[in-house]
Amino acid sequence: MKKASTSKAALLPLEVDAATLPPLGMPPAQFLRDYWQKQPLLIRNAFPGFISPMSPEDLAGLACEETALSRLVAHDRASDKWLLRHGPFEEAMFPQLGDHDWTLLVQDVDKWDMDVAALLPAFDFLPRWRIDDVMVSFAAPGGSVGAHVDQYDVFLLQAEGHRRWQIDARQALGQEAPPTAFRDDVELKLLREFHPSHDWVLGPGDMLYLPPGVPHHGVAEDACLTFSIGMRAPSAAELLGDFVDTLAAEADEALRYRDPDLAPAGDPNEIDAAAMTRVVAALNALRMNDPDRLGDWFGRFITLYRSAGELAPLQTPPPRIEVEWDLGHGAQLLRHPWSRMAWRKAGKGARLYVSGRELALPARDAQRLAAASAIDGAIYAALSQAGRDAVIELFASGHYQMQLDEEE
Repeated sequence: MKKASTSKAALLPLEVDAATLPPLGMPPAQFLRDYWQKQPLLIRNAFPGFISPMSPEDLAGLACEETALSRLVAHDRASDKWLLRHGPFEEAMFPQLGDHDWTLLVQDVDKWDMDVAALLPAFDFLPRWRIDDVMVSFAAPGGSVGAHVDQYDVFLLQAEGHRRWQIDARQALGQEAPPTAFRDDVELKLLREFHPSHDWVLGPGDMLYLPPGVPHHGVAEDACLTFSIGMRAPSAAELLGDFVDTLAAEADEALRYRDPDLAPAGDPNEIDAAAMTRVVAALNALRMNDPDRLGDWFGRFITLYRSAGELAPLQTPPPRIEVEWDLGHGAQLLRHPWSRMAWRKAGKGARLYVSGRELALPARDAQRLAAASAIDGAIYAALSQAGRDAVIELFASGHYQMQLDEEE
């Protein structure tokens, strides 16, 4: 092993107690400056006195739902074989799993459970559009998903029971890079070699932050629940693919390969340098040089979930006058949990991006709607006419659900 680095990263603590300053144990600006995408951090008491808002039974029930994204990972220690199964699962399966060495994982639990979603405001020091989901895992004693690497930031909050986390933080601390080759005998992307540099046991309320690329391995010490708050970090290939699709869809048919300077061909079968210069010119004509067009593309892209069913529009939307009357008498419009919003300034106004679409609005309206998980009469009345029009349109499209006063 190489000698420990004397860089600033090597001198920063890898463990803090956040009891007096949850959830990070330091001001967010300090965390973002020193740790975010730089090095891991174990945060004891990130959520002091934490009590899990859901039980293992709740999670098992959710894993039986047709539209929930769930997985089961089991490990046979004797043969070092790994089993991966995808849900939905039958309820009768769970009693047959035994009492050790298996893990149930369910994605997007924040979309299904409002109490789990209530954890997200604690992470408002990050752009909300960067947060992908809250994945919840239940592990029987010894349960694990193996040593692996994630290509996105993640906060691992221990909700119930205890989990041992081992990590290889050497590269983050300026030392040697870890081996990253995967095993070729399992469906999961498990590391062929794993050499932990740190070893911790987390209890309820403790949280481990891991930047991308840090090898880690979590094993349940006892029956436990872990909440993984994962970030959305699209790869360059994802960005490029969607960007190119958008360029092609919006391209003017008049923009074509042109050769008004064509000279007699020396060899009619050759693609010469002049032809390639014209190809580059044709592609350059498609470039999205307008920052507003680029911003609109990214806003639409980033508000689409990587996996979600289509929101169903109302078959017979109620008359607008009825919706406004209800809002004026105690009703609320609750944003659908799958409706993802963000906003951006654009010229003198703004754009509100909603699950892949865009709406031109005054900046104050766009900001309010992106932030509001529910719209009551007061919020609705404070919007401009364009803002109120957008709410009615989004309600009819399924992005809001009406909750009448007597249902509360």
